[in-house]
Amino acid sequence: MKIRVSQTGRAMAWLLFVSLVVRCILAAWMEFGNDEAYYWTYALFPDWSHFDHPGMVGWIIQLFSLNLRLDSEFFIRLSSVIFMTANTYIIYRIGKEIKDAQTGLYAALLYTASIYAFVITGVFILPDTPMSLFWFLAFWMFVRYFRADRPKGIHLVVAGLFAGLCMLSKYSGVFLWIGVGLYILFFSRRTLKKPSLYVALLISAICCFPILYWNMQNDWISFSFHGGRVGVFGKTDFSTLGTEIAGEFFYNNPINYILALIALISVFLHKIDLEETVKRLILLIALPMILTFLLFSLTKTTLPHWSAPAFNLLILLSAAMLSDSHPMLNERFAMPKTIMAALAVLLLTIVIGVAEIKTGFIPLDHHTEETDLGKDDFTLDMYGWRQLGPKFAVLRAEKIADGSMHEEDGIIADQWFPAANIDYYVARPLGMKVYGFGKTEKIHKYLWINEERGGINKGERYWFISDSHLYKDPKLVYRWKFHDIIPAGTIDIERNGKTVRHFFVYMCQDLVYPPKTLTELRTEKTQ
Repeated sequence: MKIRVSQTGRAMAWLLFVSLVVRCILAAWMEFGNDEAYYWTYALFPDWSHFDHPGMVGWIIQLFSLNLRLDSEFFIRLSSVIFMTANTYIIYRIGKEIKDAQTGLYAALLYTASIYAFVITGVFILPDTPMSLFWFLAFWMFVRYFRADRPKGIHLVVAGLFAGLCMLSKYSGVFLWIGVGLYILFFSRRTLKKPSLYVALLISAICCFPILYWNMQNDWISFSFHGGRVGVFGKTDFSTLGTEIAGEFFYNNPINYILALIALISVFLHKIDLEETVKRLILLIALPMILTFLLFSLTKTTLPHWSAPAFNLLILLSAAMLSDSHPMLNERFAMPKTIMAALAVLLLTIVIGVAEIKTGFIPLDHHTEETDLGKDDFTLDMYGWRQLGPKFAVLRAEKIADGSMHEEDGIIADQWFPAANIDYYVARPLGMKVYGFGKTEKIHKYLWINEERGGINKGERYWFISDSHLYKDPKLVYRWKFHDIIPAGTIDIERNGKTVRHFFVYMCQDLVYPPKTLTELRTEKTQ
């Protein structure tokens, strides 16, 4: 397949359009995963920052859903759909500026093929959604500044703004400044004399003020939580390292991952025709991020999408390498088979993934015990919630009618998942309240939500919904906390004509020992 250089704009338009349509369908069709439902609570109860992440993801949900007036999966995910489209165009522009239109188009296609880019940040709503946008914008401005013969300070200042917004989206956005700082120290010390550098740093710091302000009020709990998740101290475990590498291989698309490794080798062998400034910026931002999380994975369990923004930058090296190996002839260039293969992997992943979630055609779970049904089927994280809500409503109405429970009784959960899914799919339609009743490190933001909703009070009744996918017996979870805990019924979830999951509903009556409130916990900290 040959493409004229003059047709790259048209090819990009088709790529953006097809990608947008496919992701719109997926965003509307798929149920929320655990994380997505949880980040919905960021928009429901906005704050300067939150237990696990800064506030940006909640603010963009508010913006694109009109402050949750359009409260559906599609509108809550809409920013992901739009931002990924913007990112695809931005990486095209970066590739075009640093080399040529051919490189830009290759980069856009490889980025589209990334499962992290297309699905995780392009459909699902996560902190990575806004982070990816500001990550690319900041990098673009840094490149413009350092490539110029006579750098314009405005590019550095704007880069500082975008880097700050990136950190306000996710803490790992700090790797932008780490990489740029290394570049300045090694290759551009004259920048240290530029006032625009310090203005850019100041703007980034101001952007981070909400994070610092909230943590000052909450005993720096977010930093201590993440500090416990990562680190280099502890027993070496090569299985977690292997899991991290395997996750990176899949999340970034196996073809993209292999191309990135080849491109890195080619860079160090000076076999990629690209400006040294660009290569250095990419390597100094991307490699510290990748190596840091690989190092953490030696002693802790890590998640492969943490390093994915770095791999997004390596796509530019891969695109430049492919551009070199497919030279233009008569203003035409070929579409590399590796890019076609990467897109095919993406398409196959989406088709199989969606089909499995919706039909379960691949048997992943073989449990027959009532309380273990669906335990090994991870696709059930995104299936069955739409069934649960209406079925629970019927059961709840029966128990209210016979006097067992009251209209105003809320729901409790001992962990943020499935608390958030229950909150969105069960409680929200019924006007009920969900509370987190457990340890802070398990209920996360629900400690603050409890306060907003009036707290968990002595003598009250609460529903508890347990799931065979991750079953917990409330009589063990809340031992001695309630006067009585009574089974109310079982709700079956069906998929493709087969029961794949049970939800066990309990009535927890007459709370004897309520949990400590946020205010009480803060008071204990100060004593």
